[in-house]
Amino acid sequence: MLIGSSSMASMHITAQDHEKGLQCVFGMEEDGSAFFHSSEIPLEHKDNIQITEIFPMKRKKGPAPKMLGNEVCSVCGDKASGFHYNVLSCEGCKGFFRRSVIKNAQYVCKNGGKCEMDMYMRRKCQQCRLRKCHEAGMQEQCVLSEEQIRLKKMKKQEEEQTRGVLVQHSPSLTLPEIPSLTPDQVLMIEKLVAAQHQCNQRAYADRLKVTPWPQISEPQNREARQQRFAHFTELTIISVQEIVEFAKQLPGFLDLTREDQIALLKTSTIEVMLLETSRRYNPEIECVTFLKDLSYSREDFAKAGLQFEFINPIFEFSKGMTDLKLDDAEFALLIAINIFSADRPNVQDHRLVEQLQQTYVEALHSYICIHRPNDQLMFPRMLMKLVSLRTLSCVHSEQVFALRLQDKKLPPLLSEIWDVHE
Repeated sequence: MLIGSSSMASMHITAQDHEKGLQCVFGMEEDGSAFFHSSEIPLEHKDNIQITEIFPMKRKKGPAPKMLGNEVCSVCGDKASGFHYNVLSCEGCKGFFRRSVIKNAQYVCKNGGKCEMDMYMRRKCQQCRLRKCHEAGMQEQCVLSEEQIRLKKMKKQEEEQTRGVLVQHSPSLTLPEIPSLTPDQVLMIEKLVAAQHQCNQRAYADRLKVTPWPQISEPQNREARQQRFAHFTELTIISVQEIVEFAKQLPGFLDLTREDQIALLKTSTIEVMLLETSRRYNPEIECVTFLKDLSYSREDFAKAGLQFEFINPIFEFSKGMTDLKLDDAEFALLIAINIFSADRPNVQDHRLVEQLQQTYVEALHSYICIHRPNDQLMFPRMLMKLVSLRTLSCVHSEQVFALRLQDKKLPPLLSEIWDVHE
């Protein structure tokens, strides 16, 4: 799943299980995790539609007029930074309106929707702030078009990179001229697929230890939110365990020093989680299924505490991976290539890591040439997905930073893996 791992001694996993730190990942003695948690306040529908919401204020099309330097935000009165979503506003209200629209947020005012909006009240009442944004003339379609443009740019960029690059993941990679699998490569691929199935079965055996998903539908119910968070936390723990167990069975991994093993896992874990998530994505119902029968939509991820700024790119990546229709061998090889990335921080023996990665790259290339002889772009397209994972990893770092701003603490193990220093 998208979250963490280690064997579980009790029915439910607690933060105390993680006290021994990252070293115990390799001994499988630790449990740990909590993906991300955000405390977004949900919403309520506006009952009284204002005339300004039906006929928002408009300004003439064309470039925004020049700023004089003394303009104020039409929403809260703070210093304006420019025209955003059709209204002269500050950066704070711009960001607030964008987040509210993307998340389809509905807020509750404790004063019946009658708050006077200023720089102080904008932090106190989200409903009235959003109401004032609409009254000032901010247009939701502007936000949506920006999001669509961003996704279109990402897709176009990926297509251009795929056409222009044969192998860009590692500059030292060279490919065999004859696309044939040696007996050693066949044996290695069989071992990887078997290792993945074994790790998946162990994870499935732990599903009964996971905190049940609450049946309460109220998104703001405190107990339900905590239960959902615990549910995803424990799924993350199982995922991390799968990744570590699989890495230990990769030929060559245990030949590395302990320091390099830790360095590779610290930075590749989140990317491997995203790869594993993509193979569990069902495009027909737009859900991700973990442990065979636990399915989750975007809204379920949000209810568990993740932010849509992180959820949406994950689902878009998963859709793209689904289009490739990879089999178990291709997924296993791609994960191995991702783990053996010599450019990870704190890796010491770059040459050995590159040699190990080269072994898996050659095997993947030969395997694709044999099984997909008519698709010459499949191999570079697959490697470019690893480049996309680096971008998603950066989004993940932003999510962890947002988590810290909300005073949400990760368990010690994940804090160490993702370099979160309290």
